[in-house]
Order: sequence, then structure tokens, then C-alpha cells
Amino acid sequence: MINMSPHLLDYPLLVFVVTALVLWLAERSGAHRRKRLGAMSDEERSDHNVVLGAALTLLGLIIGFTFSMATNRYDQRKNYEEEEANAIGTEYLRVTLLPAPDAAKARELLRSYAKERVLFYTTRHEGELGQINARTAQLQNDLWSVIQGPTIASPTPVAALVAQGMNDVLNTQGYMQAAWWNRIPMAAWILMFSISICCSYLVGYTEHILPSPSRFRFLPLIVAISFFLVADIDSPRAGVIRVEPVNIEAAAASMPVP
Repeated sequence: MINMSPHLLDYPLLVFVVTALVLWLAERSGAHRRKRLGAMSDEERSDHNVVLGAALTLLGLIIGFTFSMATNRYDQRKNYEEEEANAIGTEYLRVTLLPAPDAAKARELLRSYAKERVLFYTTRHEGELGQINARTAQLQNDLWSVIQGPTIASPTPVAALVAQGMNDVLNTQGYMQAAWWNRIPMAAWILMFSISICCSYLVGYTEHILPSPSRFRFLPLIVAISFFLVADIDSPRAGVIRVEPVNIEAAAASMPVP
């Protein structure tokens, strides 16, 4: 069986090509096998149609279930992007409650932080991503250091409000990163791929009943398109359908440089 590794799943178009090719070969294999065995009897045909119908129904359910998993994860990433933007924008306002030097430094760091978060969503290169994550971690440490001094020196409710806002900024980034790593389990892909191969083989096995070979190419094509869509939605960075950081960009735009 083709190894549906995470690297392959990060390329939805490649998933489409591999799926279409493997399922077409499975369908041809079934047709060749049936040709060698000869025509089925009416009883065999009836039993075969029951098995084929059950297999196609199961395949449809599995694809639908997997598509639902992918869309739920996509919605989760969108929601966390909105929460992260709100946390950054709110903290940008709260840090004005700090002493003037600390407030100015915190605002400058938050502007840089928002830009790094936009880059996290938009970059497609793993090399750049490592650098972005390193700069983000450094900015988080700097931001916490800026508010830590005034908060410890003057542990008032106002200082606690600023500290809580910064905590929200850091937490939402962690939630988004966790959602970015939350992909469809490999076991689900293997199961779906295995069932689709069986269905293609069974469809090819019935070709002697409906001898036009062109109509049997639709199943590999339809399944390949379905797999492409699921892989595209489930791939946060490499897919066509991605979460755009529109809210974080809006928050960054509302932070004018003094």
C-alpha cells in the first residue's frame, strides 16, 4: 500500500494524483480478474452487488466523517486566530496602564509580536517557520519581562489586569499552535484509503455486466477529488483553503507607530 505519510498529506495535489492512479489500477485489476474467471451467475451477481453496495456506502460514510473532522479543525483554527487577535489588541490597550517607559516598550514589542504572528500564518516554508517561532518565543519572553517588574513592584488590581492580558496573549498562541498540529489521524487515512481500494476493485469486478470502461473511471476520480479536498482543508500551511490572519492584521494595523 502507498505510505500516506504526513509529508504526502501536506501536498493535496499529490494526494489527488496518487489516489486516482492507485484506485484506477485497483479497478483495472478487478476487471482483469473477472475477465479471467468469466461471467458470473445470477446468484453470484446478486451477492456481489450486495457486497459492492455495502462497501460503497461504508466508503461514503468514512469520507463524510473524515471531511467533518477536517472542517472542524479548520473552524477551530479560525476561532483561535480571532481569539489571538482580540488578546493582542486588548493587551495593547491595557499596557498603557503601566508606567510610561514600560508602556512604550511593551507597545513596541506588541507591534513586533503581531507582525511575527502574521508571518506565522502566511509563510509556507519550514525554514522560515523555524526562524519565526524563535523570534516569537524571544518576543514572548521580552513582553513578560516588561510587565513583570511593574507588576511585582506594585501588585495592584490594575497591574494584575495587565498581567492577565499578557497571559492571554501567550496562551492563545499556544492554543493556536496546538490546533495547527491537530491533524486527521493517520489511521483514518489508512482506513479510508484501504476501503476505497476495495471498492474500486469490486467495481472493476463488475465490468463484464456494463462493458463500457469509461463509466468505471468515475469512482477513482470522485474519490480522488474527495481525498484532495479533505487533505487540502486539513493542511494548515500547504493547502489552498487556509486560515488567513485577517483579524491579527487588523489588530496590527490599529497599532500606529508613535
